[in-house]
Amino acid sequence: MGSEKKELKVVIDQRKRKRMISNRESARRSRMKKLKHFHDLSAKMAHLTNQNHQLLSTLNHTTQRYFIIEAQNSVLRAQLGELSHRLHSLNHIMDFASRTFIDPSLNNFFNPFNVSHTNQPIMASAEVAMLQY
Repeated sequence: MGSEKKELKVVIDQRKRKRMISNRESARRSRMKKLKHFHDLSAKMAHLTNQNHQLLSTLNHTTQRYFIIEAQNSVLRAQLGELSHRLHSLNHIMDFASRTFIDPSLNNFFNPFNVSHTNQPIMASAEVAMLQY
């Protein structure tokens, strides 16, 4: 029986050794897998950080262009308002002028003092000319 006990102990020791070697190999593979995962995540983080910087740069450039275009748009809106006002005034004047030629009683607008010759030259005297200098 002593020899069976020894053989059993040897078999158990071999199984323990195999299990220990298998556990060590499994732990080594697990560490390698974790290390690979860590390196993959680090590479992905570097790529995403670079992409984030590029997107921020594009956003800043686009924002600057937006403000420039918005300022130009404001100027154009102001010019449109002014030109619309001028056009309205000119249309009003044209309407009045067309009614004046139809209705002679409104001709006093163009000749308020009823002067027959309004295109007479104005003569300046020498004294007035000297005062200007």
